Amino acid sequence: MTYFRAVDPLPLQSVEHTKLHQFYTHLAAGRLTTTRCLGCGRLDWPPRGFCPECAGDAFEWVDLPREGTVHGFTVQETGIPAGFTSPLVFAIVKVGGLRLFAPVLTREPAALQVGARVRFVPVRVADEPKGAPRHLVAFEPE
Repeated sequence: MTYFRAVDPLPLQSVEHTKLHQFYTHLAAGRLTTTRCLGCGRLDWPPRGFCPECAGDAFEWVDLPREGTVHGFTVQETGIPAGFTSPLVFAIVKVGGLRLFAPVLTREPAALQVGARVRFVPVRVADEPKGAPRHLVAFEPE
C-alpha cells in the first residue's frame, strides 16, 4: 500500500514538476542562479518562468555572486522546517543587486548582525517522494 503525501513542505524539483527545474540542478552543482528576461532584460528573484514586466516567457540563466550581505534577519526557535535544526536564522541577503530570503546556517545566531558578510551554500533537504535529491538556497557567515 502507498500513502498520498498530502503535505510536502519542499518544492518538487524535476522537469515533470517545474519549468524552472534547472535552478535546482544548478543548486545541486553549487551554483546560485536566477532568470533574466530575454525580452526586456529584467533580472528577478526568485527565478521566474515569465517576466512580470513585459509578460515574456523566454529567459536565460544568470549566475549570481556567491557572497552577499545580511540586510535583515529573524531567529526562529520553534516550528522549524524539516531538515533544519533549532534555532534557525532566516535572513534577507543582498546578492548582486537582488534581495534573497534564505536561511543562514550558523551555530551562533546571537553573533549575526545586519551588514554581516555571508556566502552561498546549497543545502540538501529531504529527498523527493521518488528518491531524487532536493536542494535549497542557504548562506553561512564568512
